[in-house]
Amino acid sequence: MRCQCGENMLIAKRSCAATCSRSARMFSDYKAMSKSLRDCYRLLNVQESCRPDEVKEAYLKLVKLHHPDSGSGADPVKFMQVKEAYKAVVKHLAEKRKAESAREEDEEEDEQFKHMAPQHRQYLSFEGIGIGTPSQREKQYRKFRMNRATEQVLDYRKQKLQHEELENNMMVKDVQQSKKIKITQAVERLVEDLIQESMAKGEFDNLSGKGKPLQKLSQYPYIDPMTHNLNRILIENGYQPEWIVRQKEIKQTIEKVQNDMVAFRRKLGESLTLYNQKQWNLKCEQFRDDIKQLNKMVDIFNLIVPLLNRQMLHYNPDKELAIILKKYDVYLEASKATSEVIETSAEGSDTSVRAKNTLFSWIKLFLK
Repeated sequence: MRCQCGENMLIAKRSCAATCSRSARMFSDYKAMSKSLRDCYRLLNVQESCRPDEVKEAYLKLVKLHHPDSGSGADPVKFMQVKEAYKAVVKHLAEKRKAESAREEDEEEDEQFKHMAPQHRQYLSFEGIGIGTPSQREKQYRKFRMNRATEQVLDYRKQKLQHEELENNMMVKDVQQSKKIKITQAVERLVEDLIQESMAKGEFDNLSGKGKPLQKLSQYPYIDPMTHNLNRILIENGYQPEWIVRQKEIKQTIEKVQNDMVAFRRKLGESLTLYNQKQWNLKCEQFRDDIKQLNKMVDIFNLIVPLLNRQMLHYNPDKELAIILKKYDVYLEASKATSEVIETSAEGSDTSVRAKNTLFSWIKLFLK
């Protein structure tokens, strides 16, 4: 039994070694074959100018066909050959794509620097001016320097003339300003002399508050007197800032629109028919358009108002319509109350007339 077991083990080892050597021989043969890219392309049934997605599609098709678990078409050797061929083709395509991109970059660089002057030592002299031999380039450079020097001299003279003209203008302005100052000083001196002469004659003795300090700025001691007087003059002459005028316009506009809506609702009556309801809806749409225009006025007002707490919010058409309907309800209640008062007063007047008639009748009977 032991001999038979040993013989079986030797036989199994020999068969395993044979299969391993056979597979190694096959892989070595395929590696030798995979060195040729044409065989790899031929094995995958693709051309050398194919795209990577075509190679992948052919590889998947062959792998599904020759996979050891695929069934009837299983071929492990063919499967490994296809796998190695796919790796070689993908690597070759990547290298080719990389080489093409590098070549394109080189072409772009050549195209970019095509029109630039070659940076050789002989072109670094003379500031890169001129063409031809060094002696010709030197002559051209001297001419260029002469032209540049003349341009610089002209620019300097031009700037100098402009500066002198500016100084002259400043001097003229200073002279004019000094004349104005002298005139104003002379007028002030003349006015002061006239005031002193009038005071010496006693022409100011009849003024109220003579010899007392002015009380106009007692409420605002920290305000500039000139600014206060200017503002007082403007107010007395009816001047108002723009933002105050716009604020008044906005308030007057919203009041006018509300009154118009209330008057229109009163005109339609208490109970609305279909026609009156349509008219009211059209009037409400017009009211919404008016509110939009009013909100634009509010935006302009908020831009020019000097204080943040003075800014206004936009008007909401729905809220304004609710306010209008409330005013209409108040009007209905007031009209009902007035009608009741009139009726009661009318009834009272009837009773008083009847009493007077009965009184006159009794007097007539008594006189008879």
